[in-house]
Amino acid sequence: MSVDEDTANHGRLLGTVRGPQDVKRMTGEQLDILAAEIRDFLIAKVSRTGGHVGPNLGVVELTLAMHRVFDSPRDRLLFDTGHQSYVHKILTGRQDGFDKLRQRGGLSGYPSQAESEHDLIENSHASTALSYADGLAKAYALRGEQRSVVAVVGDGALTGGMCWEALNNIATAGNRLVIVVNDNGRSYSPTIGGLADHLSSLRLNPGYEKVLDTVKDALGNTPFVGKPMYEVLHAVKKGIKDAVAPQAMFEDLGIKYVGPVDGHDIAAVESALRAAKNFGGPVIVHAVTRKGYGYRPAEEDEADCLHGPGAFDVETGKLLAAPSVKWTQVFADELVAIADERPDVVGITAAMAEPTGIATLARKHPHRVYDVGIAEQHAATSAAGLAMGGLHPVVAVYATFLNRAFDQVLLDVAMHKLPVTFVLDRAGITGPDGPSHYGIWDMSVFGVVPGLRIAAPRDSASLREELREAIAVDDGPTIVRFPTGTVAADLPAIRRVGPVDVLAESARTDVLLVAVGSFGLLGMEVASRLAEQGYGVTVVDPRWVRPVPAELVELAAGHRLVVTVEDGVRIGGVGDALGQAMRDADVRVPLRDLGVPADWHPHGTRAQILADLRLTAQDVARDVTGWISGLDGDAPSVETVRLPAPDTTPN
Repeated sequence: MSVDEDTANHGRLLGTVRGPQDVKRMTGEQLDILAAEIRDFLIAKVSRTGGHVGPNLGVVELTLAMHRVFDSPRDRLLFDTGHQSYVHKILTGRQDGFDKLRQRGGLSGYPSQAESEHDLIENSHASTALSYADGLAKAYALRGEQRSVVAVVGDGALTGGMCWEALNNIATAGNRLVIVVNDNGRSYSPTIGGLADHLSSLRLNPGYEKVLDTVKDALGNTPFVGKPMYEVLHAVKKGIKDAVAPQAMFEDLGIKYVGPVDGHDIAAVESALRAAKNFGGPVIVHAVTRKGYGYRPAEEDEADCLHGPGAFDVETGKLLAAPSVKWTQVFADELVAIADERPDVVGITAAMAEPTGIATLARKHPHRVYDVGIAEQHAATSAAGLAMGGLHPVVAVYATFLNRAFDQVLLDVAMHKLPVTFVLDRAGITGPDGPSHYGIWDMSVFGVVPGLRIAAPRDSASLREELREAIAVDDGPTIVRFPTGTVAADLPAIRRVGPVDVLAESARTDVLLVAVGSFGLLGMEVASRLAEQGYGVTVVDPRWVRPVPAELVELAAGHRLVVTVEDGVRIGGVGDALGQAMRDADVRVPLRDLGVPADWHPHGTRAQILADLRLTAQDVARDVTGWISGLDGDAPSVETVRLPAPDTTPN
C-alpha cells in the first residue's frame, strides 16, 4: 500500500476538519484518532517536500487542545518559533496546501497573514512571540476587549533573552495572557493524577488568590507575629506546590504556573488551558512533549529528531537526495583542521551546532565549543570576551540571524578591534524558508562597520583559503559568508591582482564584471555570451568585498563599463561600495549594480527566485549587452551618467 493510499484510508476524520469549530465538536476518542491521522498526514506530506517534521509531530495534541479551548482568530494564537505551526495550519483549513509546502504557490513553512486570518505574526526568528503577546494583551486591555492571547514558546525559544525581557513586563502588566511552554526536552517529568490537576485548578481560582490576599493583609497588620507568620505560611504553600509540580523560576517572576502536564494528553492539556484562560491574568502552562512523537525514525534521530529535513523515505526517515559536498561541510572540515593547528581557535553557535557545522568541531574538541542557545547578541559579546582573553572565536550562525546582533558586532567587537570571525551560512537567497530566512542583508548591514572585513568565497577551495585568512586577522573582526546547498566545482583563477582573483579576461576591455561569491560561474557564462556579441569581458572575484580592494578600483579604471552582480540587497551592497570607492578615486567609468531589491520576496526554490529577480546568466548578459552597446568611446562620469536599470520587480 502506498503512502497516499494509507493516508486516505486512515484520514477519514481529518477530512471532515475544515476549521477549529470541527475539532470542538469531537469526542475524546475521536480526538485520539484525529491526532494519529494528523501524524500520518504530516509524515506523508513533509516526506516529499521537506520541512519541520520533528517539531510538529510533537505539538499535535497541544495544538488540538488549544483550538478546543480558544476561539481563533478572535483569540490570537502565536507560535515561537513559527515552524511549530503546521498542525495549526491543518486545523484552520489549509490541508490542501501541504502538497506544495515550502514550494512556489504552496504553503509557507511559517505562519503567513496572506494564507489565513488565523495567522498573525510571520515569525521564523525565535524568542519574539512573548513580546508580540505582551503588546497585544496590553492593546486589548486598553480597548476593553475580552480576547485571549496565547503564545506557544518552544524548541529552544526560551533560551533567547527577548523572552525574559518580555516575561518581566508581562508579570508587571498583569493582563490576560497564556504562555504555553512547549518543553520538548527531558528536564521534567509530567505530573499526572487527580491531586496535581486539583492543585493546578486551585492555583488559578480567583477565590484562592483573594483568600491569600486577605490572610496577608490580616497578618501584615499584626505586630511582631504577623509578617513572620505570613512568610512561614507562604513558604509552606510554595513547598507543597513544589513537591507536586516543579515551579522552576516562573512564579518567582510573578506569573502563575500550571504543570508540568503531559503535552500528549489532550484532556490534561485542555484542562490546564481552560483554567489558565479563566484566570484573567498571565499564566504559564508547562507542557512536556517529545519532539518527533509517534514516528520512530524521528524519535530515534539523536541529532535533532528530524527537525527540518529535506525529502525523506517514510519507512526509514533517511534523506532521499544523493550525498553531495555541502558548503557547510567544507567549512566544518576546514575549521577542524585549523583548530588542530591553533589551540586558540574556539567555536560558538546559537542553538545550531549541527546546521552550521560547529558540531564537527565539538566532536573533535568538545571543550572548545560553546552553544549559547538562541541568543545571537550574547554570542557576539561573549565572543568579544573570549577574544579579549587571548582566543580567536569563530561564531557560526545563519546569515539572517546575525542581523539580530548588529549592535554587539559594531560596538562590542569592532570598536574594540577584536579578532572575532563570524561565519555566515545560508547567505543570499536561500529559497523555501521564505523572506525571513533570506541572508540578503549582511553585506549591506555590516558593510558600514568600521574595520570589519567581509569575504565571499565562490567555491570550496576559496572558502578554505578565505576562512584561514579571516582567522589570521588579529586586529579586528571578519565575516565569511557562503550560500546553502551543494558546492559547485572549483573555479580556479587565471591570475591574482592583490586580493582580487581574475577568472577570465579578453584582449578587449569593454566590461569589468565583478561576480561576488557564488556568482563566479554566472560571471563566466555571461562573459561567454558577450564574447559571442564581440565584447570583451574581464570577470573578477574580489574575494574580500569589504573594504573595497584598491586593486579592484584600478581594474575598473581600465574598462568602459563596470557591472557588479551580488547575492545581497543592492542598497548599501558591494556595487554601492565599489561606486563610492571609484568616485573617491576619481575613476570616471559608469557602473551598474545588479543584486536583490530590498523587498520581501516569496518562498520558492533559489533558481525560481533568482529568475524572478533577473539574476540569471541570460538576463545579466542581455542587460549588459544593452548597456555597453549604448556607450560611445568617451565614457561619462559615474557621478553624472545614470544608465537605465533593469526591471528587478519579482514576477
